[in-house]
Amino acid sequence: MKLKTKRERIRSNVDMTPMIDIVFQLILFFLVSTTFATLPGIKLNLPQSHTAESTSLMGITITADSNGALYFNDKEVSMTGLGEELLTFDTGTTKKEEFPVSLEADSEVTNGTIVKIFDVIRESGYCVINLRTTAEK
Repeated sequence: MKLKTKRERIRSNVDMTPMIDIVFQLILFFLVSTTFATLPGIKLNLPQSHTAESTSLMGITITADSNGALYFNDKEVSMTGLGEELLTFDTGTTKKEEFPVSLEADSEVTNGTIVKIFDVIRESGYCVINLRTTAEK
């Protein structure tokens, strides 16, 4: 009876194919489930700030351009229409007081207009208001 030596032993290989399949499925899952940031289609010249921080693009975006037009999530509205849109907007399970509202105002928009927009937002029950700017270069 012959004993097997070390050289004659059968080597076992680990098949990597199932692990690679799982990794690709995980990558695909995260790509599909990730929310991509969409930039607004309205051309604005945002004011610059040296203390600018990044903000979440989730929530409501209100845009005021230099021509005096107001946009509620890329839909043009009037000042009174803005209040109605804010009141009827469905925030889901989040309370209005905690739901983020981002205000993008062109640098040509007057302070009075911005204050009026802030008043309409607050009167509608929203408390988290972000004023979007660009970082100074």
